[in-house]
Amino acid sequence: MPLKRLSIIIPAYNEEKYISQVLDKVKEIHLIRQIEKEIIVVDDCSTDRTATAVADFIAMCPETDIKYVCHPVNKGKGAAIHTGIARATGDYVLVQDADLEYDPSDYNNLLKPIVSGFADVVYGSRFMGGNPHRILFFWHSIGNATLTFASNLFNNLNLTDMETGYKLFRREIIQHLELREERFGFEPEVTAKVARVPGVRVYEVGISYYGRTYAEGKKIGWKDAVRTIYCILKYSLFLRKSGSPKYTDSWDLETTTDIPQEQKQLVN
Repeated sequence: MPLKRLSIIIPAYNEEKYISQVLDKVKEIHLIRQIEKEIIVVDDCSTDRTATAVADFIAMCPETDIKYVCHPVNKGKGAAIHTGIARATGDYVLVQDADLEYDPSDYNNLLKPIVSGFADVVYGSRFMGGNPHRILFFWHSIGNATLTFASNLFNNLNLTDMETGYKLFRREIIQHLELREERFGFEPEVTAKVARVPGVRVYEVGISYYGRTYAEGKKIGWKDAVRTIYCILKYSLFLRKSGSPKYTDSWDLETTTDIPQEQKQLVN
């Protein structure tokens, strides 16, 4: 199936300082194979001027395909991603943080395994390749490595960066996963459920990373790390053992463009 359109989901909460810059970078990037972009900004009930900044950008760039959705109450990053996934119409779906930690210039590297016909899902790793990587917190790197190891152990994967913010999914796959986690638990949950899709081809490519400090607006904390451990065990171990529903039948990930109704019972 040729990739003609990429849906880019941008979950945002109180990002008035960065959102316009991110949108401008996404707009300016030229995708390989003349792939079109669909940008979906999901505002998680920001209390600053994020909504105004997005509206101003849309007014200045009417030729850019940007959809704006605002949650009536704050639900969490995972919930914002869920909203974006439901509205995506592209062949593939990519998550882009609303700050400047991840660089849209890496999009084409993420897309290469897709357009070459090798991958259905691509993770962007901050810990492989020769790309720029801001040096920040020692214990964060230890925590990330530990969480990735645990996720790999229970899902039989060999990722180097399960917690990465850059994840690229075939739309048929991501839209048919029943995702529940509304905060940062999205990462281990989606990884566990993607790993259980029959025949799925997961690749990983190196990306750059311009991490933020807490003073600069970083939001994830130790409580989210504890939740991540819980989610790894819940979705990778306990729900699997309890006999959670799987596909009623397999389907060819390489050629299928429309999934029959009887095959849409995906992993819970």
